[in-house]
Amino acid sequence: MSKISKVFKGSSSKSKHRGGPSPQEAIHKLRETEEMLTKKQQYLEKKIEQEIAIAKKNGTKNKRAALQALKRKKRYEQQLTQIDGTLSTIEFQREALENASTNTEVLKNMGFAAKAIKSVHQNIDLDKIDSLMQDITDQQEVAQEISEAISRPFGQEFDEDELLAELEELQQEDLEESMKNMGKLPSVPSTALPSRPKQKTVSKKKVEEDDDMNMLAAWAT
Repeated sequence: MSKISKVFKGSSSKSKHRGGPSPQEAIHKLRETEEMLTKKQQYLEKKIEQEIAIAKKNGTKNKRAALQALKRKKRYEQQLTQIDGTLSTIEFQREALENASTNTEVLKNMGFAAKAIKSVHQNIDLDKIDSLMQDITDQQEVAQEISEAISRPFGQEFDEDELLAELEELQQEDLEESMKNMGKLPSVPSTALPSRPKQKTVSKKKVEEDDDMNMLAAWAT
């Protein structure tokens, strides 16, 4: 038996002994693993950048050092590729656990609701429901009859056609009276009205000359 098998067998026996981890615990562990691997990714990416810089720096001066830097870069790239695959697997497993946990909770709540509905229906008598609905229908009909009785007009009713005919006669009489009044209007005179006499206008210049003459006359006396 390999060491890995022994490790998994030991952890499996411990999980069975304590009933196994809950989905929330497993999801939490997977998230912690994702964070750890993400940090390792960032570390490797920085190391790759450093090795590239060393290779460029020693490319012409120290070929051996440049080749060693490129070899280290390749190893870092291989580790980075492995971490990418591991992260994809962990992410898939975590999502599956989250979906399973959600579905379990949904089914649990649906079962709880189904039991509640069943409990409510056990206290309902179908015969009583039919009787109740019939009573509601009867009361609605009674209410409709009461509304119609209240809204029915009281007193003597008149024929609407007769009222319309009387209104039409009154309108005709009013029209004839208006036509007669129009015939009594005074006629328009045929001769032209006398024109208004024109007033004699005095020019401004004439007024100024008269003022000057009056001033001379006053000075001479």
